Amino acid sequence: MQYNAEFAHVYDLHWGGFANRVAPRIRLFYESTPLAETNKSVLDVCCGAGHLALHFLEHGYTVTGLDFSPAMLQYAIERNQAYIEQGRARFIEGDASNFTLEEQFGLVVSTFDALNHLPDMTALQGCFHSVAAVLVEGGSFIFDLNTRYGLQRWLGASMQMADDLVLFTRGVMVEELNRTYTQISGFLRLESGYYERFDQTAFNTIFEMDAVRTALLNEGFRSVHFAHSDELATPLDNPENEPRVFIVATK
Repeated sequence: MQYNAEFAHVYDLHWGGFANRVAPRIRLFYESTPLAETNKSVLDVCCGAGHLALHFLEHGYTVTGLDFSPAMLQYAIERNQAYIEQGRARFIEGDASNFTLEEQFGLVVSTFDALNHLPDMTALQGCFHSVAAVLVEGGSFIFDLNTRYGLQRWLGASMQMADDLVLFTRGVMVEELNRTYTQISGFLRLESGYYERFDQTAFNTIFEMDAVRTALLNEGFRSVHFAHSDELATPLDNPENEPRVFIVATK
């Protein structure tokens, strides 16, 4: 999914908090694995505005960020420019469902339910296939998904207000497509004092967690479990009962 420039601006200013919260948890989990002692390379799939990448770069990792949206990549590049100049980071445009890279990585991540934006299970399987090809043996693939239960909580209309932002959302579910759609509109106050309007429609595909596990195992991952972000090492028994789950897959 490509975000337009106006929405990317809002995202950069107001929605980096999720990545900032989960990045340390993912890093500490990875650093508990044997591979982390020798491999500090990260691929951030659907890297967005580069908030998560910055955390890893600040802790000595090299990072490649991949995103389908040029507008989001521009913010990622600006945020991490110093590390790009050092040769420790790069950000490239690419499709999460079908990409190839020459290098391999010890850790691949994708956060803030970005993979829910893939259109169907075929695309998600393509993502898993692409990730498996660039992940070293013993490496970790960690990503999160909204469950059916979680996406149902987004239905209906809501309004949020902040000092510089007025945000309206309206969500609907289309059962026959296994998708929810969210219309996001609002006004962002600029430094000039004027307000800029933004409009973006986002869809989220509903993936069954059992199917996600099977798809990962079919791509050669030797272990897969579901977890909360603050307890990534502890498997969940009933992930479908959670609004959001993190999936930890080891190659």
